[in-house]
Amino acid sequence: MTQAVEKLKKIPIAIPALTDEEWQAVREPLLSGWLTQGPKVSQFEKEFATLHNVNHALAVTSCTTGLHLALAAMGVGPGDEVIVPAFTWVATANVVLYCGATPVFCDVDTNTFNIKVEDIAAKITVRTKAIIPVHLFGLCADIDAIRSVIPPHVKILEDAACAAGASYKVRMAGSLGDMAAFSFHPRKSITTGEGGMVTTNDNELNRLADIMRNHGAEISEEARHNSLKPYILPDFKMMGFNYRMTDLQAAVGLVQLSKLHQFIGERQVWAEYYNEQLQNIEWLKPQQVSKDITQHAWQAYVCYVDPHKAPMPRNDIMDILQAKGIATRPGTHAIHMLTFYKDKYGIHPDDFPGAKACDENTMAIPLHNKMVKEDFDYVIEALKAI
Repeated sequence: MTQAVEKLKKIPIAIPALTDEEWQAVREPLLSGWLTQGPKVSQFEKEFATLHNVNHALAVTSCTTGLHLALAAMGVGPGDEVIVPAFTWVATANVVLYCGATPVFCDVDTNTFNIKVEDIAAKITVRTKAIIPVHLFGLCADIDAIRSVIPPHVKILEDAACAAGASYKVRMAGSLGDMAAFSFHPRKSITTGEGGMVTTNDNELNRLADIMRNHGAEISEEARHNSLKPYILPDFKMMGFNYRMTDLQAAVGLVQLSKLHQFIGERQVWAEYYNEQLQNIEWLKPQQVSKDITQHAWQAYVCYVDPHKAPMPRNDIMDILQAKGIATRPGTHAIHMLTFYKDKYGIHPDDFPGAKACDENTMAIPLHNKMVKEDFDYVIEALKAI
């Protein structure tokens, strides 16, 4: 007689919440033959803009290209400086280099993981053209405080990669700065595979970004094909990029967008459940959410493992959880500690102590819309057992 072996429970860090509805939505562009940027993209843009209370939204290939496009529309170039938090995904700094400008790093708050407002003023010079506050893990940065310490001419570009549906003082992410860029990567609350969205209330910035995302063409492909003379090619008065989203992605995005409030509502409930159940673990601190945050988007549930109180280092805790089938990740990385940036600018890890501490001690635990109570309880019990 053989003894049954219990199958190890597997809880991934994230799973996109896709159904047959998204699958069916792709049929229309496939059957119509309009696969690249077209009517579905236009509809997706309008609905995204309405939901985020902005005048304009432009669908792009990724949040990274969206950030680059926004900086280009702002006129950021060689000789300019752009302030970025030291603790964020590397793309936030890379896009500054794409423009030939210089990223100037700023430390972060170890309670919120967002840019440390107190450090911004010291980073501003005559060359500062923009600042990119990141709404990390779906928690909006304190935009009003940031605006109060920067000169009026310095543009604010929200890195809202994680923040679709988030809000700050009742104002939606994407409407808080001069421009913003969102991500639809599969680890985000809603997804189109790869893909992103640029938002703005500025008519001129939108006009420039719209032209630049389509190689610099004066009219879009959809407008040209629907004109009386579709064979007349547009003029190109500036250099642009091919950053257009496809109608296949937009068809999926429209279905996902219709579920965004539901997804965030579910994540809010489970984030509060984590907060309640984990509050007695003194070495584990959740991301601090201030009263100014109307809605955290909860792209991820990220904690800070206090190295002075934890029974072991963060990575050892992650090893234990991995052995139990629970996926975890560092919150993100400190860009100034990555080899490329460390070597390029001669930065020491201790130059940004908050970012270094977050790099070494943050831990994301599973939170997504495919999880059930049994999964959350399994994660909670595993953490309590450490």
